[in-house]
Amino acid sequence: MTGAADPRGSGHHDTGQKRVFPSEIRTCEMHTGGEPVRIVTSGYPRIPGATILDKRRHAREHLDHLRRFLMHEPRGHADMYGVIPVEPDHPDADLAVLFCHNEGYSTMCGHATIAMARWAVDESLVAAREPRTTVRIQCPCGLVTAHVRVRDGRAGMVHFESVGAFAPLLDAKVEVEGTGTIGVDIGYGGAFYAFAPAARFGLDVRTSPARTLVDAAWAVTCAAKAQLELDHPGHPDLAYLYGTILTDGTLGTGRPSANVCVFADRQVDRSPTGSGVTARMAIQKARGQAGVGDERRFSSVTGSVFTGCIVEETRVGEHEAVTVLVGGRAHYTGEACFRVEEGDSLGGGFMVR
Repeated sequence: MTGAADPRGSGHHDTGQKRVFPSEIRTCEMHTGGEPVRIVTSGYPRIPGATILDKRRHAREHLDHLRRFLMHEPRGHADMYGVIPVEPDHPDADLAVLFCHNEGYSTMCGHATIAMARWAVDESLVAAREPRTTVRIQCPCGLVTAHVRVRDGRAGMVHFESVGAFAPLLDAKVEVEGTGTIGVDIGYGGAFYAFAPAARFGLDVRTSPARTLVDAAWAVTCAAKAQLELDHPGHPDLAYLYGTILTDGTLGTGRPSANVCVFADRQVDRSPTGSGVTARMAIQKARGQAGVGDERRFSSVTGSVFTGCIVEETRVGEHEAVTVLVGGRAHYTGEACFRVEEGDSLGGGFMVR
């Protein structure tokens, strides 16, 4: 793999102990807007820790071989995404989750939250109530409340209320290799992203080849990580740049605003990116382009659409912040049972790009 992993969020951090694989791990397979969601349903060892961030740290330091087992080839691929349910420590949570991907463990994931909320209702982890069921999910960034539409006992469209979202930097100057100095906005929607119009690189998010978009976004991520300081008043484990989102430069007031999110180790989100939608709405609020009650629409590389609506103003430490309601739909694709056969030297996972 290429690129430097954030020491708090990702990378290969097993501490050298013998890697033990369960006899099998079972999963439910879903997608939200085309982005995969591999939900662990059984076989994963219990993850200890007093808080969810402690659990995330333990998984990174002691169980990272299981992330690679599930996310990497031959069972996954460079753009696989997963969810590991854990015991909540928040008193109001119905369930708690860790998110994982090609590089490590993210602090928030909107597309996976949408899938988890539907799955929790369909699996009766939360009692279904028509026409709407509330599911409270503790994520590493905080408690996220999802509202699931239910009809005839089946879950459908999901909207979730974000954690406090804010825009700590607007038009921050970074020197990007091969491009020069550009201005980027930094937004937090459960994770930090850098935002820039693709046109600044001579690209179009709807028509340019994916590889050129990935290269441009990755260059921004590398530059922003090296040149900008981020801080989150809640916990230092939240204060790192997760990725870069290139946009078409529009606001999403009529036609959906297209964007492409490149996160972790050059991973491309097939969905419009729920935490990115949250951060984009926070940036629009900070720029005076949106207020409470305003809804926007955002589309991804697959053409799938999420909605984002500012529902209230709030604060996160010293930052003026907003709560954003993000809407999308998840679908089932199947189930899986994964094992490592004795003598399989590649069974623990590998990556080829």
